[in-house]
Amino acid sequence: MTQKNTEDPSSQKNDSDCGCGGETGCRIEAVLSVDERGQMVLPKDVREKAGIRTGDKLALISWEKNGSICCLALMKADNLSCMVKDILGPLLNEQDRS
Repeated sequence: MTQKNTEDPSSQKNDSDCGCGGETGCRIEAVLSVDERGQMVLPKDVREKAGIRTGDKLALISWEKNGSICCLALMKADNLSCMVKDILGPLLNEQDRS
C-alpha cells in the first residue's frame, strides 16, 4: 500500500525562506518604487499609522542569507535605541554589581 504524504506543503521550510513569513505578524503595507537617485516614498497612510513625522530618523534593518540581503525593514531609530537599552541595560547593571 502506498503511503500518502499528508503534510501541508505550506508548512515545509523552503531554502529561499528567510524567516519573515506570514506567521510572524509581518504584512505588506505598500509596494514602493526606487527612483534613479535611490529614493523611495513612504505612503502618507503608512507614515501616519507608524507615527513617522518630518525629521524622524529611521533605522534600516537587514537580514542576510547565503551572503545576500533577502529582507529589509524600517524602524524608528528612537524605538531601536529603546530596545537596545532594554536588552543591554540589565546586562550592564549586572556587570556593575560584580
